[in-house]
Amino acid sequence: MGNDQALARRSAILLKILPLLAFVSPLAILYSLYPASFEQTWVGRTYELFFIWLCFLELVMNWEELREKINTLWSLRTFAFIIFLLIPTVYIVAANFWGVNTVLVDYALSHGIEEAWAKQVPLSTEYLVFMGLLLLIVFLEYGVKGIKNYSISAFFLGIIGTLYTVNNLSPFFTPFQLIVPFTTTLAANVLNFMGYQTSVSAYPGKDAVPVLRASNSQGWAAFGIAWPCAGIESLLIYTVVILLFLSKSLIPWWQKLIYFAVGAVITYFINILRIVTIFVIAIDTGWRPGYMPPEVQRFHDYYGMLYSVTWIVCYPLLIIGSRALWRWIKEKKEKPKQHLQVSQDAEQTRVP
Repeated sequence: MGNDQALARRSAILLKILPLLAFVSPLAILYSLYPASFEQTWVGRTYELFFIWLCFLELVMNWEELREKINTLWSLRTFAFIIFLLIPTVYIVAANFWGVNTVLVDYALSHGIEEAWAKQVPLSTEYLVFMGLLLLIVFLEYGVKGIKNYSISAFFLGIIGTLYTVNNLSPFFTPFQLIVPFTTTLAANVLNFMGYQTSVSAYPGKDAVPVLRASNSQGWAAFGIAWPCAGIESLLIYTVVILLFLSKSLIPWWQKLIYFAVGAVITYFINILRIVTIFVIAIDTGWRPGYMPPEVQRFHDYYGMLYSVTWIVCYPLLIIGSRALWRWIKEKKEKPKQHLQVSQDAEQTRVP
């Protein structure tokens, strides 16, 4: 009897973590093929690792709420569940070894997408396919109600995939470019404050793409700033993480709004510092037209987003710490009052 109960508990635990495990094998295959892509934040697979982390957090936070719909081994639902657990791995094998990625690139090229962007179509498709498969796996295991428990992970994959797709189809997508002039102006102001001379002009042949030029006694550098560089990416990651944190907290809703707004503003300005850092590195390492120093490319593709990610990860901890400190201060203030009240009550009881 005891062995049966232990086996049932282990089976229940395994069943709950299967949606997460379904993506471990395909990511391992991808890492063996493209290890550098897992270090790239923009148009890379760093966010797929971030997705695994989010998925794990949602699993832990919703562990007690998850109720499986799979009650018997021999059922159509169980069979479909097992099949869809394997499909993420099958898709990655098909995409990279059976020519699916080549078909996607050729299709993009045949519809007028430039080669540089067409080569990124398989990656954006990969994110969207993972999102769809996650939702299907969770639906088969938990039903419609279970989808909400993985909604942030799925939403994150979908948004990243959509952003990459928009970037592939329209790299200078005008609606997303609306915040770019403001971002460029703020970056120029920070560079001016640091002693650089700056100017902003329009990029020839590309609509709504400002070019920021900065110079000092060492040299100069100029970069066009498109919407992916303007903070949309970091704001998106911030939104997903803070929603996950606030959704499970007991903080009053109006305080949640304040925390969200303050964090969003700081996240946006941290991205301004990232842009400024790119210019500083470029000028210090001898940027010139036609030559991009490897230090600049490395920072842009790999390390730049660590500014925002570090802040985004630390912000919930700051909220928890500040609220704990505030409670401690309030308790320290209330203790003398309580002690005084007790003393007064004691005096009154001694009066004949």
